[in-house]
Formats: sequence, structure tokens, C-alpha cells
Amino acid sequence: MSPPEEPFQFWLERFFRQLRHERRLSPHTLSNYRRDLQRLREWSLAQGLSAWPDLKPHHVRNFIATRHRQGIAGSSLQRELSSLRTLFRYLQREKQVDSCPAQGVRPPKSQRKLPRVMDADQLGRLLDQPSKEPLTIRDLAMMELFYSSGLRLSELVSLNLADIDLHDAMVEVTGKGERTRRLPVGEKARHSLERWLTVRSGMAPPEELALFISQRGKRISPRTVQQRLHKRAQEEGTSTTIHPHMLRHTFASHLLESSGDLRTVQELLGHADISTTQIYTHLDFQHLAKVYDAAHPRARRKQ
Repeated sequence: MSPPEEPFQFWLERFFRQLRHERRLSPHTLSNYRRDLQRLREWSLAQGLSAWPDLKPHHVRNFIATRHRQGIAGSSLQRELSSLRTLFRYLQREKQVDSCPAQGVRPPKSQRKLPRVMDADQLGRLLDQPSKEPLTIRDLAMMELFYSSGLRLSELVSLNLADIDLHDAMVEVTGKGERTRRLPVGEKARHSLERWLTVRSGMAPPEELALFISQRGKRISPRTVQQRLHKRAQEEGTSTTIHPHMLRHTFASHLLESSGDLRTVQELLGHADISTTQIYTHLDFQHLAKVYDAAHPRARRKQ
């Protein structure tokens, strides 16, 4: 007869199954939950606690304080608290606990890091380099689509051929929480995709549905996309490290700067909460502040 499973881990595994099968969260999000909660489980065991109901508010505050002293940023601590609250909502549903010990516990504030974006010249150097090499044609199509439509990395690699409508210049993506949205595809991105589809037909087996494939003819992996973007930036002599999310940030920042329409940017990015999108207003304000400092006679410092 096998020994009973340790209570912390028993309920964690049931919680993870619920996230995977009922809420259908992405592997990346599941990985974050697992990492956050396993860390708290190990800390709780070291404190002599034996199960989740033993965890009290003073324990949570002590855990957060310990992590803060280790140099963990406030944003990371906020995510860990959010993971714990989600777990306890599940445990309350399962009648295992009466309340959540993280309720009312707040992490120390830390300065919010603004996302890095590219300017038009940097984008031009990255994208305006035609090539006849198949993998480079694919890479250019991916980068154009990232910047044209503001896709997440997970959304891009999961695209199928049927999700792209080049006639109407639209793409349908499935984002977080299995929410789908239709996005416009810009003219340059559409031309890049047309070139890629011509090349792709000679690289992929007939049964492969993925829009973007690897050299072996299979759906491209997120890691490969990251590596190819980094390689592309190095080849063009760009000093900045280019990653997929930077192109998404650049899309959002440039669109907001031109339109000032935060709600539209929110819809295009697939943000459930507009507060997530509001970080781009800080980027836009930074741009305006630089113009002001450079142009206003009473703002410039004497040399």
C-alpha cells in the first residue's frame, strides 16, 4: 500500500488539473502558477506547516517579507500573491478552507519598468532587407506580423493556415483564456506572408496545418522564434536585443502615439483589463516630455 500523498502537493496537483482542463490556461501561465506555489509550499513545510489550511495571514506576510529581502521585485511578489489567492478560491470551492490568508496582504511597491520599444529607423533596418533564403523569408513574415498585428509569441506559433485571410487582410488569433479576436494585417505584412506561403508550400508536408514551420516542416517552436529574431538583429548590427514582445510593445506604442485611442489598442492587444494597456500611456507621455524639454524655451536648461 502506497503512503498517502503530502497534503500540500495533493491539493496543488488537483488545482493544476483544474487550471489545465477547466480554465484551459496556457502552458506558460500554468508554469508560472506551478513555480510560485511550489516555492510557497517548500517555505511552508520549512516553517513546520502541514497543509494549506494551516497557512495564516501572518505566515503570508512573513513569506513576502522574506522574498523582498532576497531582492525580489514588487511585481513578482504581486504575481505570487495572485497565484495564492487563486489557489485559495479553488480550495474554498472544494470546502477545504474558509478564507484566504493572502486577502489584504500587499507587496512592497517597486518602480514599474516600462517596456522597451523600437523607433521607425530601427524597425526599417530590421525589416527592410529582402532575401531569397527561405528561412529568412519566414523570419521577415513573422516579424512583420508581430509588428503589424501586435501578436503574443504564443499566438503567433499557434496560428494555422486557416487563421489567415490575405484577401481581407485579417488574422484570427486565440489569446489568453482561449479568447479569440480578429486583427487587421498591414500591407507590408501581407506581402511578406504571401512570399512566405509561396516558399512554405515546398517545405511542409500536406497534412501540416501550422502557418509557420521549422526547417523540418513541423510547427515552429517559441524558442526557435526567439533565437531567429535575436540572430536577425545581430546580422543587421542592431545593438538592442530584439525579442517578440518588444515588437508587440512597439506596435502598441506606435499605434497609441498616432491615434490616442486607448480602447482600440486594448482590443487589438487582447487585454482583458484596460489597466494593463495603460502602461503605454506612460511611454507616450515620455515621448511628449522629451519633445517638450527639447522645444519649449522655458524648459531648456542653459548650456
